[in-house]
Amino acid sequence: MRIPSINTCAAAAALVACTGSQARSQGYPPSQRGTVTQNVAFTEISVAYGRPVARGRALFGALVPWDKIWHPGADSATRVTFNHDVLLEGKPLPAGEYGLWLIPRESAPWTLIVSRAAHVFHIPYPGEQLDAMRIDLTPEQVSSVESFTIYFPMVLRDEAVMRLHWGTTALSIKIKAPFRPH
Repeated sequence: MRIPSINTCAAAAALVACTGSQARSQGYPPSQRGTVTQNVAFTEISVAYGRPVARGRALFGALVPWDKIWHPGADSATRVTFNHDVLLEGKPLPAGEYGLWLIPRESAPWTLIVSRAAHVFHIPYPGEQLDAMRIDLTPEQVSSVESFTIYFPMVLRDEAVMRLHWGTTALSIKIKAPFRPH
């Protein structure tokens, strides 16, 4: 039987010690990743996003400043994928994968930015030159949720509402999915 050299054993021990201690020291991520997939008629809509937790903090106007571009979520930018063309609030959007950004406002409609830059970190904003569209939406005051969440509270035939919800504030986005197979 061959006995491993001292250098081999030391390298293996260092590898185990480094990777194990790093994982232990980091603990659980403060913002978990979430996904939601919804079929609307013949169109599949998938969303992948980080779920920050309020943890008693004041959210909009404090943690998330008014009138500044904010990525709704945590860590990597929120991504939404449509496998067929859709209409968001009546505006056409080609099938594809997009990043979502928001401009929250204290006393005016918020602006949803749908960006062609889907695989980016949450800061900095990738720039207007990559915007696929901007839509103004009026926020709603709703029951509180601790973790940021994206869900579909209404799906009927080829229409749906996708809601972005954190704390007591929600934005509802009307989606129409007109694709029909031939």
